[in-house]
Amino acid sequence: MGLSEGQIRAALDELANREAAFARAVELAGYPEARIRDRGYKTMLRTIVGQQVSVAAASSMWNKLEAELGSEFTPTCLLERDFDTLRACGLSRQKQGYARSLCELVAAGEVDFESLPADDEEAIAELTKIKGIGRWSAEIYLLFAEGREDIWPAGDLAVMAGIGKILGLEDRPDEKATRAMSAPWRPHRGALAIFTWHCYDNPAL
Repeated sequence: MGLSEGQIRAALDELANREAAFARAVELAGYPEARIRDRGYKTMLRTIVGQQVSVAAASSMWNKLEAELGSEFTPTCLLERDFDTLRACGLSRQKQGYARSLCELVAAGEVDFESLPADDEEAIAELTKIKGIGRWSAEIYLLFAEGREDIWPAGDLAVMAGIGKILGLEDRPDEKATRAMSAPWRPHRGALAIFTWHCYDNPAL
């Protein structure tokens, strides 16, 4: 379960007390809505299905996959299907490879979505064992599905652009700079990341 709207507001209020730029941005743009996903391997599988396709295409593929496997499908259900069956659901060879990697690791107990390490970096390392899952996807999962308060996806374009906009920087900071400048904002960087997405294209700023 991701951060609630109450948690986000409290974290942003704390950050606004620390930095005038955040206070100004909250006043102009308002608070963001919560972004919440279910905990579990299915949320990560949906991430894989949705990679590099439109929201509509991803939704169509997921509906076909659920129709084939059943709404309560297990990792084994997917592993038992052959290439052509999954291809008919819209999954390319690459996506099938990623999906099978996820399901194999979960079925073998090598990745347990119900008891990921408490340390964020250790949890990211465990999730990136899955083929096709990089740091960004792992961070997004931990933020939206587990509500980890200090996740900071510094490599996200909208986070980089959003924080630059909030702080009034002349140039958009790169990932390294975005990560480095975030140390004073611990342990509320998860709420701040959600706020950067809220501010990215917000005409009020």
